[in-house]
Amino acid sequence: MTETNPAARGTPSSPAALGLTGRQVEVLALMMQGKSNKAICRALKLAEPTVKYHVAAILKALQVANRTEAVLAVGRLGWKPPGSSVGQSEPPVLPPSFAGTMARASCDVRAQPAEATPNSPTLPDRPSIAVMPFANLSADADQDYFADGMAEEIITALSRCKSLFVIARNSSFAYKGQSVDARKAGRELGVRYVLEGSVRRGGQRLRFTTQLIDAVSGTQIWAERFEGDIGDVFALQDRITESVAAIIEPNVQLAEIERSKHTPAANLDAYDLLLRAQQREFEFTPESLAEAVALLDRALALDPTYAAAMALAAHCYCWRRHQGWATDPEREAKAALQLAASAVEFGKADANVLWMSAFVALAVGMDAQRAKQLAYGSLALNPNSAAALAVAAIVESNLADQAKALELFARAERLNPRDPRGWAFAGSIAVAYFAHGQFDRAAAIAQAALLQNPRHAVALRALAASLAATGQREAAAAALRELLKIDPTLTISQLRARLMFMHETVWRTYADGLRLAGLRE
Repeated sequence: MTETNPAARGTPSSPAALGLTGRQVEVLALMMQGKSNKAICRALKLAEPTVKYHVAAILKALQVANRTEAVLAVGRLGWKPPGSSVGQSEPPVLPPSFAGTMARASCDVRAQPAEATPNSPTLPDRPSIAVMPFANLSADADQDYFADGMAEEIITALSRCKSLFVIARNSSFAYKGQSVDARKAGRELGVRYVLEGSVRRGGQRLRFTTQLIDAVSGTQIWAERFEGDIGDVFALQDRITESVAAIIEPNVQLAEIERSKHTPAANLDAYDLLLRAQQREFEFTPESLAEAVALLDRALALDPTYAAAMALAAHCYCWRRHQGWATDPEREAKAALQLAASAVEFGKADANVLWMSAFVALAVGMDAQRAKQLAYGSLALNPNSAAALAVAAIVESNLADQAKALELFARAERLNPRDPRGWAFAGSIAVAYFAHGQFDRAAAIAQAALLQNPRHAVALRALAASLAATGQREAAAAALRELLKIDPTLTISQLRARLMFMHETVWRTYADGLRLAGLRE
């Protein structure tokens, strides 16, 4: 057999024997810490093309396909990333066992997973997840193809979520056919979250169950069951993949926010500050949104190119405008637009950055076409993003294409039917039904949104207008009174100035409903 792995030719006592330069070992050390290319650029003061060149050289030397496999392979060798050596003249030395172990690891991706050691891979600097091989619980062994295909499709779909660090298929499938505790797998793979699943066939029906587990504590975060007819097995596979991928990201986000609450204030990095800002945004009060912006300012002071922090800060300013809570509307609008533009510049490959920036482009920049471009750009990057679908729907609704808007909203709801922040977009769904002439439906959706968040001004406006349009003047007036507790100075003309992005035909119907409810001119 021809020997292809450089490590198999001997037992090098240093990275140089593998053909790695001192600089490349520094890059590898940062990769082992889960650092992105941009973070490596900042740490080593290198241009991004240079970092990409070094990463490619490392992958070639280690005979692996991607960064994740490189990190896992080296982590299993017992080499702890020497972070303190970065920038020093002497490169870190890999242990003598490096060569032989690397040869075995690279030649057999189905090798038994190593026992966890103090030198297990370091958790990355963003949420990390491994999708384990799904168990086939059917008597029919032929259903293995479906179980394997489900896991592979979900890995591919999750890999589109730039906020997640997803372990490669070859690494997680090394556990196929084994019963492995999620905490052990998490330690060995260097991830915080593990997705497990199983497939069972009964007659012409397939049942798929899945659960998301915190690999540090072993607690279950989320679980779901899907069923379908085996007659169209690939359509069923697509539906399950879309749903799981759409639900995982927000559930991981909520788990990360909860985890960040236990981080000492003195040890907060930019990512921790982002998580705390997300929690403040979820609380949705004038004070909490202001606190979220302050936390994001601190995150950007630590990392001035942090696109996710820029986008969320712009989004918070946008909500303050929507709610009538902006203390200096002109200054906040200018800040929102500048932040959103910078977020797109630094995070053009991040679907979440694009949909948040699309919302700002519409609601603050009054540029529906730019918002449409960004929203659909987000969907191109992550077709399973319920939030991106909802923002695209809001854009279409305000461009007076209610049929398209309602279709997109329905897809978003199908992907994430139990979203704890469903109220955030439900107010806009109510507006779309109102503009479509379905006033009773609009009122019901607005009321459901207000059960989740009674402070949501968009839902209160939609409820007041919808109830008035159906002749329920007293109920409409009551909804308006609740709205004015949140936004006391609101008038028709003031609202129009905020909603200049709304198509004239939509606005006329909406304004008439609010007038009937009693809103002053």
